[in-house]
Amino acid sequence: MVQASKPLSDTFHALFSMTSIDPAVASVLDSRPAKDDPDEDDLLESLENDSTLDSFREQRMQQLHEELSRAKHLRNQEHSQYTEIGNEKALMDIVNTGAMLSVVHFFKSDFHRCGIMDGHLETLAPLHFDTSFLRINVDNAPFLVTRLKVQVLPCVIAFRKGVSIDRIIGFEGLGYSEDTFSTKDLEKRLVHSGALLREKVMESHSRGDGQGLGVYGTRKGPSTVDNDDDDDWD
Repeated sequence: MVQASKPLSDTFHALFSMTSIDPAVASVLDSRPAKDDPDEDDLLESLENDSTLDSFREQRMQQLHEELSRAKHLRNQEHSQYTEIGNEKALMDIVNTGAMLSVVHFFKSDFHRCGIMDGHLETLAPLHFDTSFLRINVDNAPFLVTRLKVQVLPCVIAFRKGVSIDRIIGFEGLGYSEDTFSTKDLEKRLVHSGALLREKVMESHSRGDGQGLGVYGTRKGPSTVDNDDDDDWD
């Protein structure tokens, strides 16, 4: 998670195309860990060895090259990071005029469940560089909290071109019960609503390997904070 160090409305202002990606190209791209800088020659070789390419070989290899270039550009523009925004005007600039797709977490730092949601969003951010992942403390966003009727935390709202397309209140609609959901559950929800382009989370991410998150969204190890019901701070 990073703090915004410069006006992100400028950073995200250049909109990006989101053309449909060939399944073979997507499979090669998504097979590499998001934290690694992929070697284009290795990925092209993987694609070239695909026996299903046939007459579409050149087209798919060109698309892979374009996707790698686009991913590198977006990562250089601070996409693929889970960023905290310090004030609501900057957040509105990003959501309304900067990012095509954005997922915003309204949080309070001392709310246990907000910390759980943070962990899942931090895992998703580097995987889904087409979407900007943002968080803002509700104390810094009184206007938006009122305007968007944010009453229960955590509250995650997804936007497309500034228009709300999904809202997750607490852990509602995730997993099989109130407190049992994985990063993949959250990803599926956001893909279904159109906030993410496609599913990318592998089982290792969902299990929390190396992420400090358990499969059910709770941090491993003892907690000093009671896991109360969804927090209503009004």
